Amino acid sequence: MSHKTPRPKQTSAGFEFGTMLRIVKPKTKRAKRMLEKRAPKVDENVKRLMLLQGTKSSSLIKNVISDLYHLKKAGGAAVKFSRKNDNVRPFEGGGETSLEFLSAKTDCSLFAFGTHSKKRPNNLVIGRMYDHHVLDMIELGVDKYQSIAQLGGGRKAAPQEGSKPCFAFLGDAFESKPELAHLKEMLLDFFRGEEVETINVGGLDRVFVCAAAGDKVYLRHCGIELKKSDESKFPRVELVEVGPCFDISIRRSRKPSEDLRREAMKMPLKTAKKKVKNVKGDSLQGKIGKIYMPKQEVEGMALAKMKGLKRERRQAAAAKAAAAADTPAKEGDGSVVAEETPTQKKARL
Repeated sequence: MSHKTPRPKQTSAGFEFGTMLRIVKPKTKRAKRMLEKRAPKVDENVKRLMLLQGTKSSSLIKNVISDLYHLKKAGGAAVKFSRKNDNVRPFEGGGETSLEFLSAKTDCSLFAFGTHSKKRPNNLVIGRMYDHHVLDMIELGVDKYQSIAQLGGGRKAAPQEGSKPCFAFLGDAFESKPELAHLKEMLLDFFRGEEVETINVGGLDRVFVCAAAGDKVYLRHCGIELKKSDESKFPRVELVEVGPCFDISIRRSRKPSEDLRREAMKMPLKTAKKKVKNVKGDSLQGKIGKIYMPKQEVEGMALAKMKGLKRERRQAAAAKAAAAADTPAKEGDGSVVAEETPTQKKARL
């Protein structure tokens, strides 16, 4: 009895065989552009979020996944899987293999995995990837949840899709407790979005307020309303809950090793700009440059003749012609008196 090896399935990124992904040389320009987009860069792309569910999930977890996708879907920064994933068990040995395969297939650096069981009800696991391998993750229990639809997300105060949120962390526990400091770092990385150099103040229309009290963390997503103030010229800021709002508790967490964390946070050396000769910068005058000119020979240059010089030459010629006309020729000296030309006569008159 002969056993045939299954033929690998070809995808846009390479060949898919089991849980392995092998990148081949692109044959089309479209595949080449896609591989160049996924290649390592000095300035990384926006981190994409992968949302998926386990074998069993409650309606609360489904609403959490849907609202997270609604907040992150602008610009293609989120990918949502609707099918159940039986093989994904992040905190078990070998249970993250399918998760890493899906991360490499969709080019996602963040993931959120929702499950529900009797032992861990309304369970949400959020984590980060490095080189399409699990870097770190936190398991959260969602005790109370209010969705965007319940809080009237379509109201006027609702923020725009794709806007960058502000974050306000209340309590010293986010600095003193390691698990809460890890959660703070994870939340900032989840909603960071695209890095920009300048920010329009009018575009700051939402804020996440995170408060730690005891073993629970209260996360509220609020819209910012600017209203007229009678006391000062600056507007009065009011916060309106627009959802989603969470009451969560930390169950388990897995941090990366110190060597892996150091490797993941290593910054590449940016290519230095080519030095321009004889140019330097000044804080006051800005860009200053030196120009070296060859020695100029003014005497041999063809310069434009000025009208004043022409008038002097005409006067000198007229005086010379008048002097020649007033001097009579002597007899016997052999000199010949030249006749006056019309030009000399005109200059004399």
